[in-house]
Amino acid sequence: MNSKTAFFKYLVNNGAKLFTVICLPQDCGRFPTVIMRSPYVDAQENLTEEEICQNKLLEFNGWLQNGYAVVFQHCRGRGKSTGDCIPYINEREDGLFLQEWIRNQPFYNGELYLCGASYDSSVHFVTAPFANDIKGAVLQVQDCERYNCNYRNVFYKIGLHGGWYVDMYKKKSIPNKNYTDESYNMLPLCDFSKTVFSETAADFDEILRHPNKNDDFWKTRFGGGEAHNAIKHAGIPILLVTGFYDIYTGGVFDMWNSLDSETKSKSALAVHPFDHGCRGSEQPINFENGHIGKEFGDFSLKWFDSIQGKCESPFLKGKVTYYKLFAGKWCCDDFSEGTKYQKIDLGTGSLSYKYNPDNPATFKGGLSTNFGGNAWQDSPHLREDIITLYTPEFTENTFIKGKIKAKLNVKSDCEDTCFYMRISLCKVEGDYGLRDDINQISNFDSEYKPLRKTTVDFSFDEHAFVIKKGEKLRIDISSSAFPHYVRHTNNKGLFSEQTTVKTALNTVILDGSFIEIPIQSE
Repeated sequence: MNSKTAFFKYLVNNGAKLFTVICLPQDCGRFPTVIMRSPYVDAQENLTEEEICQNKLLEFNGWLQNGYAVVFQHCRGRGKSTGDCIPYINEREDGLFLQEWIRNQPFYNGELYLCGASYDSSVHFVTAPFANDIKGAVLQVQDCERYNCNYRNVFYKIGLHGGWYVDMYKKKSIPNKNYTDESYNMLPLCDFSKTVFSETAADFDEILRHPNKNDDFWKTRFGGGEAHNAIKHAGIPILLVTGFYDIYTGGVFDMWNSLDSETKSKSALAVHPFDHGCRGSEQPINFENGHIGKEFGDFSLKWFDSIQGKCESPFLKGKVTYYKLFAGKWCCDDFSEGTKYQKIDLGTGSLSYKYNPDNPATFKGGLSTNFGGNAWQDSPHLREDIITLYTPEFTENTFIKGKIKAKLNVKSDCEDTCFYMRISLCKVEGDYGLRDDINQISNFDSEYKPLRKTTVDFSFDEHAFVIKKGEKLRIDISSSAFPHYVRHTNNKGLFSEQTTVKTALNTVILDGSFIEIPIQSE
C-alpha cells in the first residue's frame, strides 16, 4: 500500500487566498472526505506550508489509518489565508466553495463528512441545507442560532461573544484594538465599534440594535439567518456534543429537541460534566470518569465509522448520553423532564437593595451561558446589592434533571431594571455553581410603573445532578453580573442607545416567589 501523503493548495474565492491542506491515506485512490475549517490557526502562520502538512499528517493519523481523507482549511483572514476575518460573514460562501472544489478532485469518492467544535462547527451550520453527498456530521459545543451567541433574554453576553468578537474582528489588519471588558460600559454602546476598531463594523452594530430574539433581524445575514434551524431537517446522522458547563448548553439542547423524528433517530447528543474545553482539571471538581474522550475514545472517528457500518456507534442513536453529576456515572435516555416538580418557596416579607450600574456585582464562573465554566462561589453577604437565600436541607438524595425554573415578585423605583439569579449547591468543600439567568421587568410588563409589584420569570438551562441528603441550594439575587452580561442602565428602551445610568432601589418580594426543581426517580 502506498504511504500517507499531504499537500496544500491556495484556493481563491471572492478575493481571498484560502490555505488548504489535503491529507490522504494513500497517494492515489478515492476516499470518504472529512472537512474541517478553523480560524484558530494563527500559530501556524509563520510555519512553512510543508511543515504544516507534516504536522497535519500526524494530527490526522487516526483518520488516515481508517481510510478517510481530511481537508483542513484556514478560515479567511487567519493563519496563512488572506482577506479579512469578520466573524461568520464569509463562512457560507467559503465553505460551499470548498465543498464544490473537493467534488472535482480525483480523491473524492462521493461522500463528505463535516467535523468541528465551537466556531469550527458554526462554519458548517452556515452551509445548510446540506447537499446529498454529505453523509454525516460531528458538531460540538456550539448551537446554530446566532442569537444565543450574543444574547440571553435581551442581555448582551460580554462573557461569551464580547471579547471573542473583538479579538476575531479583522485579526490581521487591525491586530490592536482599544479594548478592555469595561469597554462594554461605554455610553452609548452603539459607539462601540467606532471606539474600539476605529471604524464601523456593520454586522456588530446591527447586532447591538436587535436584542429581541423574535426580531426578523436574526433571519438575516448579519443575524446568522443562514444557520437558522440548520440541522432541524438535515436527515443525516449528526453527533452533537456539549458540556453541562459549556457556553451553549441550553442552545445545544434546543437544537436536539427541535430535530425532526427522522434526523433525531439517526443522531445522538452527548453531554459531559465540564466546561467548553472539557477541562476537568480546571473545574472545581474533576469528576471521576467524566472526560468524554477518555470514556468513549475517538468518538468522532467512531461516529463516522458507524455510519459506514464499520463499527457500533459510540453513542446510542436517538438518545442523550449524559454524565450524572455527583452520582459518578454516565446515563443514556430521552432526557425527559423530571417525573415531578418540587416547589420551594423563598420566604416571607421583602428585601431591598440599591443597584448602581457604575458598580456592578461580579460572580465567578460563566456556568452554562458564558466562558469560565464553573467555580467555587464567593462567600455570601460580601455586597449589599446581592441577596442570598437558602433552601431547607434535603432530607434524602434527590436527582434533579431538566430545567430549574423560578418566579420572583419584584418592584423597582425605576421604569425598567433587571434581576439576576444564580443557583448553587452547598457542599462541604464550598458552594458549587449550578445555573444562572437574567431578565428585565419590561420583558414581562412593557407598561411597568415604578413601585408597582410585578413578576419576573426565570428558566435555567438543562442539568442533571444529585443533591445529597443534608445538602441545600443557595440562591443569589442581584441586578448585575459583570463581566458576564452588559449592565442594565435602569432606563427603559434599547440598551445600546442609552446615554445615562441611574441608581435603582430594587425590591424582591419573597411572598409568592419560588424556585421549582424537576425531580427524576433514581
